[in-house]
Amino acid sequence: MKGTYNPPMGRSRRYLAAALTGPQVLAFMPALSLGAFWFGGEAWLLATALGLPALYALVGSFSQTAEDEAAALGGNPECAAHALDHAIQNAARDRKATACLVVAMDDADHLRRNYGGDILDTVTERCLSRLPGVLRQGDQVFAVADEETAIALAPVPRLDLETLIQLSARVQSALEEPVSVDATAVSSSWSVGFCLGSRNPGDDGADLLQAARAALADARRNGPSAIRAHTGTQPAPATVASDLCDEPAQGLEAGQFRPWFQPQLCTDTGRVSGFEALARWQHPVQGIIPPAVFLPVLEKSGNLERLAHEILRQSMEAIKHWDREEVKVPRVAVNLSAAELSNPTLADRVAWELDRFDVSPGRLTLEVLETVVVPSGSDVVTRNINALADLGCTIDLDDFGTGHASIASLRRFKVSRIKIDRSFVAGVDRDAKQQRMITAILTMADQLGLDALAEGVETTGEHAVLAQLGCRHVQGFGIARPMPLDQTADWVRHHERKLGQPTGIGRATG
Repeated sequence: MKGTYNPPMGRSRRYLAAALTGPQVLAFMPALSLGAFWFGGEAWLLATALGLPALYALVGSFSQTAEDEAAALGGNPECAAHALDHAIQNAARDRKATACLVVAMDDADHLRRNYGGDILDTVTERCLSRLPGVLRQGDQVFAVADEETAIALAPVPRLDLETLIQLSARVQSALEEPVSVDATAVSSSWSVGFCLGSRNPGDDGADLLQAARAALADARRNGPSAIRAHTGTQPAPATVASDLCDEPAQGLEAGQFRPWFQPQLCTDTGRVSGFEALARWQHPVQGIIPPAVFLPVLEKSGNLERLAHEILRQSMEAIKHWDREEVKVPRVAVNLSAAELSNPTLADRVAWELDRFDVSPGRLTLEVLETVVVPSGSDVVTRNINALADLGCTIDLDDFGTGHASIASLRRFKVSRIKIDRSFVAGVDRDAKQQRMITAILTMADQLGLDALAEGVETTGEHAVLAQLGCRHVQGFGIARPMPLDQTADWVRHHERKLGQPTGIGRATG
C-alpha cells in the first residue's frame, strides 16, 4: 500500500476491513453465534463459529491497516515521497489538505552509549509502534533515514497550523512514554518537524518531505523535545553537517568554539550552585552547530583534546567575569573525555590553568562519564582523576546509573558527586518506579558521603519531586537552557530577584 495509489475498490476493501477487523466486532460475535443457534440449531452455530473468524481473517488480509504499515516501515524516502505525491494530488482534487511530519529520537547516541545498540533498537521499535494509536486509518508511516521517520497524512477537509501543532504534540507524547526493558524504564525524547501541504516550497511529495525534514533539523537544533514548522528559511538537513571535515582546526584558531553555560540549582536554597560549560560551534555560515554534529567531526580530525583545552580556558575566564560582575557562581563544571583522561599531563595542565587565572581549585568541577571510568583499567586514568581530586577539584561522575559503576569504582576515583542520568529523572513526578529508583540512588550516595545532582530536569513537577526526595542539585531545560556567557550574569540576577526570601523545598529544610 505504501507509495501506490489505491483505486476505489481498494478503498472499499479498506473501509470494510476497518469495520470488520476492528475490536468492535468482537462484541457482536457471541450474539451472532447465539442468534445462529436460535434460528438454525447446531449446524448454524458451527457455521457461524467457524465462518466468522475465517471471514475476519479474509477481510483483514485485503489491505494493510495503519498498524501493519507502521510495523513494516519502508526504508526508502522515495516511497514516502511517492505517497505524498498521491496525497497532494488527492487533496487538490477533493479540495482537502495534507501535510508531512518527520520525527526523530533526540538522544539516540546517549541511549546507544549507555545501553547498547540492541536496547536502542528495542526502544525505538516500541516507541514507533505507538504511532497507529494517534494516527488515522489512511495515514502512512515510512522510515526515511537511519534515525528519521516520516508520516504522510491522508487528505482531510481542514488542516491548519494549530491542528498540526496539536497533532505533533500528541505524536511526541506517545513516542516519549517510557519503555520497559529488562525491568528498567528507559525514557527518550523526540523532536518533530512538519510542513503543511499549503506551505510546500515545491510541487511534489519529495519537496514536501524535504521541507518537513528541514523543520525537524531545526527542531533538533533547539531540542530536545522540540516541535518546529517549516518556515522556508531553514537549511536543508543534508547541509547541516556538510563540508565541515576540514573546518574544525580553522574554527578553533578563529575562536568559533565557545562554551555555553547551563545553570545548576541547589534545591535546599533555590540558588545557583554552579554552571556546566557545554561546547558550541558558532559557524560563520551555518550558525550554531550542536555537539551531536561537530563532536564526531572533531574526533575524526583529532581535535577533541584541543577543544577541551579551549573550553577549560574560557571557563576560567567565565569565573573571573562573574567575579567582576559580582554575581555568586560557586563553581563551573567542565567535561573530560576518554582521550583527555588518558593524557598523562592532564592534571598538570589543569593546575597550570587554575594558577594562571588565580582561580581556586574548589571552583572547578570536572565531569567524568561513568562509561569511561568503569571499564578503564588504565593507571593513567586513575592517576589523573585522583590527582585532580587531590588538587582540590570536585569530581562528578556523569550519567550515573548507566555504566554499572561499582562502589569500589566510586571510592577508587575519589568521586565527590554523582550526576543521576536523565533516564531515571524523566517522569519522576508521575512514575512511582522512577521515584523508588531515585530514592535508592540517593540513599546509597548519602551512605557513601556523596552529593547528587539530577540532570535532564524538564518540568517543575520533576524539580519539586526531586527536591522532596532529597536530591540537592538539579539541572535541565526546566530550569534554563544553555546560554552564552554574556547572558549568564543577567540570568543569575533575575533568578535571585525571583527568589526574594527563599524558602527551601528540599529534604534538609524539614
